[in-house]
Amino acid sequence: MNPVFHTEQIAKELRKQLESLSYSALFILSDENTQELCFPLIEEALPKKHFHFTIPAGEKHKNLDTCAAIWFDMTEAGLDRKALMLNLGGGVIGDMGGFCASIYKRGIRFVNLPTTLLSQVDASVGGKLGVDFEGLKNHLGVFNEPEWVLIAPEFLQTLPTRELRSGFAEIIKHGLIQDESYFHELNFEDWQKNDWSKLIQKSVEIKKEVVQSDPKEAGLRKILNFGHTIGHAFETNYLDTPRHLLHGEAIAAGMICEAMLSVEKCGLSTSDYKKIKESILKVYDKIKIKDEDLEPILDLCFQDKKNEGNTLLLSLIDRIGHCQYNIPIKPEEIKAAITHYQSL
Repeated sequence: MNPVFHTEQIAKELRKQLESLSYSALFILSDENTQELCFPLIEEALPKKHFHFTIPAGEKHKNLDTCAAIWFDMTEAGLDRKALMLNLGGGVIGDMGGFCASIYKRGIRFVNLPTTLLSQVDASVGGKLGVDFEGLKNHLGVFNEPEWVLIAPEFLQTLPTRELRSGFAEIIKHGLIQDESYFHELNFEDWQKNDWSKLIQKSVEIKKEVVQSDPKEAGLRKILNFGHTIGHAFETNYLDTPRHLLHGEAIAAGMICEAMLSVEKCGLSTSDYKKIKESILKVYDKIKIKDEDLEPILDLCFQDKKNEGNTLLLSLIDRIGHCQYNIPIKPEEIKAAITHYQSL
């Protein structure tokens, strides 16, 4: 796995890391938000001549149409195979920018500057790249590592509260699947007072350890998907509706549902389940799920990439801090978990 650097001086460190690489041209990908709020923080570190392409912000633009626009601009800029792409943004920019770089001329190098809490602790680490297709999240993609990732908590000051809270969900997940003491150290009562720099470094360590042992998700890496089978289904189902969810909001709900399934399927204690449920609900409002949403959400669960054939396979926890994977689940058990969540 390639290096992950942490810095409190983003412009200075970025200049240093760019000078360590040889490239024919620099192509920067951002969205409207990071162009306005984050680009000024790094502009002085960039070479005078560079190319810059900005896309609309949001998950709904993470698709092949946007990729085509990016590839067109890269082609118009005359980028050759020694060009370097710099992805300045959250998970959407990191996933899609890395995917576009990996496909363009059979692959050019790229680096990631994650600007959201979610991308700093999760999306920018691990080499998973891709885009949504026909309403299915990350349905098209590749595994490919950036040259390096540069993480700067300074960027978090540009985030709305809702975006910051979304990223906290992945931090919670890391504790639940891999480190019980980490989970118990988290501040749920007053979550905004968490020490983000400290938590980012710890979460990155947890994810790196898992990814290094299973780079292509053949086994252990699947534990990183706890809460994501049902959570992704929630996120996708409401993506183009007025009830649109951020990734972390959907995953928080998914973790409660899958923790309940963990009680039945893996022997998670009811006291641990209660602790998980109550902790998450202190931070995240409950999603309102109508009865008519159940079937579409279940259908989306069947599109999860961990499944084999028509068998739903989930990653579930047997205790706080330890996760199992490839647990077969019946459709009616998914429905029961969501129905239970509705009743909370």
